[in-house]
Amino acid sequence: MECLFCKIINREIPSDIVYEDDDVLAFNDINPQAPTHMLIIPKKHIATLNDIEEGDLTTVGRLQHTAAQLAKEKGFADDGYRVVMNCNEMGGQTVYHIHMHLMGGRAFTWPAG
Repeated sequence: MECLFCKIINREIPSDIVYEDDDVLAFNDINPQAPTHMLIIPKKHIATLNDIEEGDLTTVGRLQHTAAQLAKEKGFADDGYRVVMNCNEMGGQTVYHIHMHLMGGRAFTWPAG
């Protein structure tokens, strides 16, 4: 059974896609925690950060690069933004396909709130 994000990649579930290339897909979060809140995912299914292998390093780096580019495009790169990746249940991961949250448009404190 495919995960939720694999279904989004395969267009089985609709999403508000904001960026796509051969390796990465970005879409607006359905439960935003900031004025701009996107999820950036690899098209390759990797369940958790613990499952990243050496061959995945370029793809995982593209997630960060995509976040920086989207922050610039949306106009909040210079003001600052937050990127978050959660790992497993205690880390707050709810979909087991690695994903990066890109949030901007407001000031952040720690912990996120």
